[in-house]
Amino acid sequence: MTTAANPETPSTLDVASLRHLLESGRAPRLIDVRTPGEFETAHIPGSHNVPLDLLREHRAELRAHLDEQTVLVCLSDRRATQAGQDLAAAGLPGLRVLTGGVTAWQAAGAPVASGKPRWSLERQVRLVAGSVVLGSILVSTAVPRAKWLAAAIGGGLAFAALSDTCAMGMMLAKLPYNRGPRTDIATVLGALADGRG
Repeated sequence: MTTAANPETPSTLDVASLRHLLESGRAPRLIDVRTPGEFETAHIPGSHNVPLDLLREHRAELRAHLDEQTVLVCLSDRRATQAGQDLAAAGLPGLRVLTGGVTAWQAAGAPVASGKPRWSLERQVRLVAGSVVLGSILVSTAVPRAKWLAAAIGGGLAFAALSDTCAMGMMLAKLPYNRGPRTDIATVLGALADGRG
């Protein structure tokens, strides 16, 4: 079930439809592609954490455990869409993405498993980018060339929007704060094989 415009773009599923599937006993496999730290903060009960970078690296191994009943989840739906495209390119089309991600799920009042609170990657990117821009503009009053750092950050953010990627977010995801519990492919495959959440 991919879109006609791009065969590698996964189809979507809204919160109400997913809740209906979960309540009807026909629960799809939920794969949350956020960082382990984000997943630990709040996730849909029964979902499996397969961080996007781990999914990309081991997509061939994951294919045996996923099918068209799989729903990909992230904070909004951007990373989940990327994961769906990566898996489609690896020969696993037909996956679905939860529209609006965990944010929409929580807004609908759906149940959430909560843990240690952390800032989302998107919020961290806004903090770091805004701080660098503000700092470089303030420093540029004494050192005029510092304004170019602000320009570089602005250019990077514009590129991130146009390419739907975020280098700063990928770098921040590697910080110990965002790592959370260790997630490795053997643990993920074991949980998927056992059906554990």
